[in-house]
Amino acid sequence: MPDTLATPASHLLEVKHSRFLAHAAPIGNAADALAFVASVSVADATHNCWAYRHGGEYRSSDDGEPAGTAGRPILAAIDGQGYDRIVVVVTRWFGGIKLGAGGLVRAYGGAAAECLRLAPRLPLIAMKRLHLACPFDALGSVHTLLAAHAVDKLGESFDEHGARLHVELPAERVDDLKTRLRDATRDRVRWSDE
Repeated sequence: MPDTLATPASHLLEVKHSRFLAHAAPIGNAADALAFVASVSVADATHNCWAYRHGGEYRSSDDGEPAGTAGRPILAAIDGQGYDRIVVVVTRWFGGIKLGAGGLVRAYGGAAAECLRLAPRLPLIAMKRLHLACPFDALGSVHTLLAAHAVDKLGESFDEHGARLHVELPAERVDDLKTRLRDATRDRVRWSDE
């Protein structure tokens, strides 16, 4: 499993009088990424280039730099450092010396990579969602076990047969929870994966 950022981070790099300021932050979705880009972009800077990855969803922008010299190297830094669910914005102030395509790739990718290398990491945990159904007289035992396994209850409803719960927990705890539910309720809890 990849990591995400524990907290937002930044790093300043100077290359031939141009300044490259990288800002990185954890995100929950693409909208969070775009909101962060808008919040840290500097209007009077030469360029505000960025990239984000959230699982299989990713985007990048060269913001007027030659194609492929900024956004893609930032995304490559995200992937190369083993991150997911993050956004990185690298703001450039031009220092008067042209860097060429290779220099831009190294500067943007380098600023992003160093920012991420120094940032505090937070391991991502694979989560699993389940639907549980149980009779009313087993509900007390079910709630006790859900609390003991730090399960997030996303929803609960009732019908003439009992309770239906929609829950989320770390994937590595699912088998243990199922075994304990079976034992505690004499196998009267039914579950299905989402």
